[in-house]
Amino acid sequence: MATTAEPAPSGEYTHAQILTIMSGLMLGMFLAALDQTIVSTAIRTIADDLNGLSIQAWATTAYLITSTITTPIYGKLGDLYGRKRLFMTAITIFVVGSALCSLATSMYSLAAYRALQGLGAGGLFTLVLAIIGDVVSPRERAKYSGYFMAVFGTSSVLGPVIGGFLAGQDTLLGMSGWRWVFLVNVPVGIIAFIVVLRTLHVHHHKPEYKVRIDWWGALALVVTLVPLLAVAEQGREWGWGSAVSIACYVIGAVGLVGFVLAERAMGEAALFPLRLLRIRAVTVTVVSSIVIGAAMFGGILVLPLYMQIVHGASPTESGFLMLPMVVGIMSAAMSSGILISRSGNVRPFPIVGSALVVVGLFALSFTGADTHLWIVMIPMFVLGFGLGNCMQPLLLAVQSAVSPREIGVATSSATFFRQIGGTLGVAVFLSILFSTVGDNIETALTAAAKTEAFQEAAAANGGFDASVIAQVQDDSSVLTTLPAALAHPIQVGFAESMDQVFLFASGVGVIAFLVLLLMPKVELRATSAAAERGADPEASTPAS
Repeated sequence: MATTAEPAPSGEYTHAQILTIMSGLMLGMFLAALDQTIVSTAIRTIADDLNGLSIQAWATTAYLITSTITTPIYGKLGDLYGRKRLFMTAITIFVVGSALCSLATSMYSLAAYRALQGLGAGGLFTLVLAIIGDVVSPRERAKYSGYFMAVFGTSSVLGPVIGGFLAGQDTLLGMSGWRWVFLVNVPVGIIAFIVVLRTLHVHHHKPEYKVRIDWWGALALVVTLVPLLAVAEQGREWGWGSAVSIACYVIGAVGLVGFVLAERAMGEAALFPLRLLRIRAVTVTVVSSIVIGAAMFGGILVLPLYMQIVHGASPTESGFLMLPMVVGIMSAAMSSGILISRSGNVRPFPIVGSALVVVGLFALSFTGADTHLWIVMIPMFVLGFGLGNCMQPLLLAVQSAVSPREIGVATSSATFFRQIGGTLGVAVFLSILFSTVGDNIETALTAAAKTEAFQEAAAANGGFDASVIAQVQDDSSVLTTLPAALAHPIQVGFAESMDQVFLFASGVGVIAFLVLLLMPKVELRATSAAAERGADPEASTPAS
C-alpha cells in the first residue's frame, strides 16, 4: 500500500488517496476528542488525589482558554504557511502537554500543563477540517463526514469507559491510575504524528500578497476571552455580580473593542477579516454557531448528570447510555452527507436540524426521576439527529462561501464561535441548575416527608438532617449512602432543575432556528480548494 498521497496535476485526489490522508487526520481528531471525554470522567478522582477538589475547575478552564484562543490563530497561520507542519506541531505540543499532565503534583501544576495541552488541542480540530477542505470538494466532502462522526462517536463511548477504568485503579504499572488518563495520549499522538508525516502531502500555494502577522489582533483576542471564559467557568463561585466578575466583563469588553479595531486595521492580514461578515452565509454561520453551541454543549452537559444523579448510573454506564444521541449524530451526518453530495443543496439541513434540536430538548424537559430510561433515549436520539444535521452542513456552507485561500479562517471561525457559545451555554445552564436545585429538593422533601415510607426510612437512618441537601450539591455520591426513600425526593429535585435547563436550552434552539432561516442558498463547489488554487492562483487571492 502506498504511503504517499500526491495529487494529480489538476490538484484533485483519488478516493484512495483521500482515505490515506484521512487516516492520519482521524487519528489527530481522535486524540483531541478522546481527551475531552476521558478527562471529564476522571477529574473528580484526580482532584481528590491532588487535594484540590475546590479548585478543580481551573484545570478545565486553563485548557479551555488556550484551546479556544488558538483555534482562529491556527486557522489563519494554516492559510498563510501551510497546514501539514502546523498540524504536526499541534500534535507535538498536545503530546508533550499530556505527558507533563501525568507528572502533575498539584492542581495548579495540572492547570498549567493543561494550558500547554490546550495550545496543541486548538489546532487539532480546526486543521483537520481545513485540510479536508483543501483536498475534497464541498459537494464530495459531505460523503466523508461519516468517518469523522465515527471518530466522535467512538470517543464518546470509549472516553468514559477508559477514564472510569483508569481513575478506578489505585496503581497501574507503578503509577496512580489517573495519570494514565493523560499518558494514553502519548502513544496515540506518536502514531498520529508518524502517519501524518508519511501520508499528508498537500501542496501549499503561498499568498500573492505581502504576509503580515496579526499580533495585535491575537493579543486583543486574549484580553477579550481570558476574563470572559474565566468568569464563565468561575462566576457561580464568585457571584455573577461580584466585583471580580464585573472587572472581567469590563476587561473583556475593552478587549473586544480592541480586537475589532485591530482587525479593521490589519485588513486581509487579520485573524478574521471583517469583510467576511458581508457574506450572509458567513454571518449566519457565525451567529448560529454561537447559539447552537450554547444549546448543544449546555444540553449535553446535563444528560450525563441526569443519568448519574437521577438514575444512579456510574460514569462508565452513563457513557454507554449516551449511545442513542451518538447514534443520532452519526446517522444524521452520514445521511445528510449522502443527500448533500447528490443534490448540492445544503440549506435545508441545518434548518431542519435546529428544529429537531428544539423538539429533542423540549421533550427532555418533561423527563423526571421516575421516567424509564428507554423513554429518555427517544428524545436523546432526536437531539443527536438534529445536531448531526447542523454541524457538518454549516461547515460546508461557510467553506463554500469564501475564497479557497480562506478555508482555514472560515473553518476555524465556525469552530471558534461554536466553542464560545458552548462555554457560555455551560456557564449559564450550570448556573440555572445549581441556583434552582436547592429549592426544588426542599419542595420535594416537604412532599415526601408526609409519606409513611419516608418517615420509616428517616427513623431507621437515625433522622434526616437538612444539611444533607448542601452536601449532595457538593458531592452527589452522598446519595448512594441514603436509603431509596430518602434519596428519591433529592433525585426528584435534581430532575426538576434539569428539566428547567432543557426547557431553557430548547428556547435557545428556537433562536438558532430563526437565524438559520436567513441562510442563503450556497452553491457547493465541485472541485477541491487545492485544485482551485492551483488552477487560478490570482482568482483565489482575497480581494482587498
